[in-house]
Amino acid sequence: MGRTFRIKVRMRRFRRQHPRLAFAIRSFLIFSATFGGAYGFVSGSRSENAGYDPHAFAIGASFLFALACLGLATLSIRLRFVNKRLRTLAAHNEALIDRNWELKEAEERARSLFEQQGDLIVLRDTSGRITFANEAYCALAGQARSALVGTRFDFDVLEQGDSARESNGTRIHDQKIATPLGARWIAWREGYVRADAGQPAELQSVGRDVTDRTESERALSDARDQADAANRAKSRFLAMASHEIRTPLNGIIGMGGLLLDTNLTPEQATYARAVKTSGEALMALIEELLDYSKIEAGKLDLDQRPFGLSSLVEEITELLAPRAQAKSLEIAAYVDERLPLEVVGDAARLRQVLLNLAGNAIKFTASGGVALIVEPGIWPNEISFLVRDTGIGIAAEAQQRIFREFEQADERVARTYGGTGLGLSISERIVKRMGGRITLESEPGKGSTFEVAVPLPSSQANAAQTAFPSPDLSGKSILLVAAGIEASLIARRLERWGGQTCMVADAAVADALLPERSWHAVLIDREIGPAVADRLGEAARAHALQRLVLLTPSSRHEKLSPAFTGFLVKPLRAASLAARLALTPEVASPDLAPEPPAASAGAAPAKGLAILVAEDNEINALLMRSLLTKLGHRVVIAINGETTLESWLAASSAGTPYDLVLMDIQMPQLDGIEATKRIRAQEAATGGHQTPILALTANTLVEDRYACFEAGMNGFLIKPLDREKLEEALAGLAASRPVAVPSPTGT
Repeated sequence: MGRTFRIKVRMRRFRRQHPRLAFAIRSFLIFSATFGGAYGFVSGSRSENAGYDPHAFAIGASFLFALACLGLATLSIRLRFVNKRLRTLAAHNEALIDRNWELKEAEERARSLFEQQGDLIVLRDTSGRITFANEAYCALAGQARSALVGTRFDFDVLEQGDSARESNGTRIHDQKIATPLGARWIAWREGYVRADAGQPAELQSVGRDVTDRTESERALSDARDQADAANRAKSRFLAMASHEIRTPLNGIIGMGGLLLDTNLTPEQATYARAVKTSGEALMALIEELLDYSKIEAGKLDLDQRPFGLSSLVEEITELLAPRAQAKSLEIAAYVDERLPLEVVGDAARLRQVLLNLAGNAIKFTASGGVALIVEPGIWPNEISFLVRDTGIGIAAEAQQRIFREFEQADERVARTYGGTGLGLSISERIVKRMGGRITLESEPGKGSTFEVAVPLPSSQANAAQTAFPSPDLSGKSILLVAAGIEASLIARRLERWGGQTCMVADAAVADALLPERSWHAVLIDREIGPAVADRLGEAARAHALQRLVLLTPSSRHEKLSPAFTGFLVKPLRAASLAARLALTPEVASPDLAPEPPAASAGAAPAKGLAILVAEDNEINALLMRSLLTKLGHRVVIAINGETTLESWLAASSAGTPYDLVLMDIQMPQLDGIEATKRIRAQEAATGGHQTPILALTANTLVEDRYACFEAGMNGFLIKPLDREKLEEALAGLAASRPVAVPSPTGT
């Protein structure tokens, strides 16, 4: 079968290759067969022995004619089939012709596209010879295509950029090349392609001129670097300016405080207080400018640590209480008991924001008061801080503007109240950095409410603890004779503890209510008048078990009526109120039932410390000597780092080491950082105990503080020095370690 098929194939191939010869052979064979048959038939019929029968001849002739007709019919059918096949082939051939035309047209378009587009396209064989290059490549090379094809031409590379490889094997890289048109940056995409089956793959390189983009990126990068350098220079300038301003400010504020401690005439005391107040105002302005600089430079870092929520809020109100009470304003705080005792966040930044908002509320309020309310927020772990005042309010059109830098509600407010217009802008940026938001609701003439909502997750260590045991006041009646913001917050807290609270502002109404029932406690605000308060206290003896009077710090030492069983100082701490109401209700004078003492900031140590002060500024050195001497300490002044090191070595060698070194950072000859390093190196070499060293610095940048700790310092004090903080630091040092004080005999 296979052999027969091969013979047929060869014959067909022969016919296609030699059509005329095949036609001649076929015609000869047909003629020979026809002639032979006819001749044999005629010859046979004429032979004497043929036995010719006309009937048989007719039958045979008919049979042959029938066979001929059958053959003709077969040929006709086959011819029709062949014609049909030919028509099909013609249609297919026409489709192929159209397709071929389309392919040629597409090829022309592709070639035209390659030629016309700006991208460089070049194909190279395995030996690196160019097999194709489009017009863009030729134009950039400055040569004709015929001169490039077949060569190993390539551009000179001036600079090679980064290279990467995609998952499909395509290599991507940038090159800076030298061309007749000048240096150009080209972004190349290189990969192997196969033009025809059976042919080796060629390297196709497609390049795009990205000179403008690269130069723009480099210009932007240079501009960013210059901006960063400018920001760093600005930060360093502000730090230097801050240091140079803080140094004399330390003397102004400190000396003003010392001057106020001396015997002055009323006029002199007024002038001294004005000097101290002006210095503190200038200090606040410097702090705002430094904070703004840190935010602009992107150096606002958050310190996530656990802190007590209630203590933070109550400390803020106590800190601002003197300012509020000086304007006859109330300030009070309320922390919802559903909130955790400790939360995790940046307490210092949160305090800064709340101090700014509450301080502004006091500044822009002439009557009434300020409330700081802390409640759960609308989202999990979110805490809402509301600062509400009864001040001048803010117009709707100014409520967005006041959060911008150096902006205030209007020029009249700026002239009347002053300020830089940076506080709210800084506060908003800090809150956003903490992941929270700050909003404002205000109406002119009716006050304002600022809300700060920040996420503060609960500290796991104290998640189940409460700040203080709440008294059970269920079914107990409490009469509150007071008015104002703090009275409403006290009533709110008493009701949460279960008390049936009746709040009245009129003394006559209180007199009428006292006999109506037995009161568990009566709280009387002394602001209704000292005489009226004392009279109500006497009247309440027969009707109330506990009689508490609410005082301001300024009236705390005034003589009180013995009818009161205790007193509470405003702004009220929730723990103090709870402790008072939980006490055994016995009648006692205020001297016998004082307010539960809060944690005091330690007193001065019984024995003074030997302190070495390294300070090159004469005024600051005098201030430090005066402050420390007043606190009962012995002081030695060194004017530079070398003198400090010599004095420390001499004291250590004599067996009378200093208990503390207060080290100024910027000093001539040898600065405080290097002096500290040498002291620590000497201690490490001798194996002696480490002398506590506290930095005295006017620099507030984080990197400056890190430098202090890396040098081996134990802490730092920011200039201008706060007298109370200095006393706290010294008291804490005296309490935490034994003090080496030589005996009078020298033993």
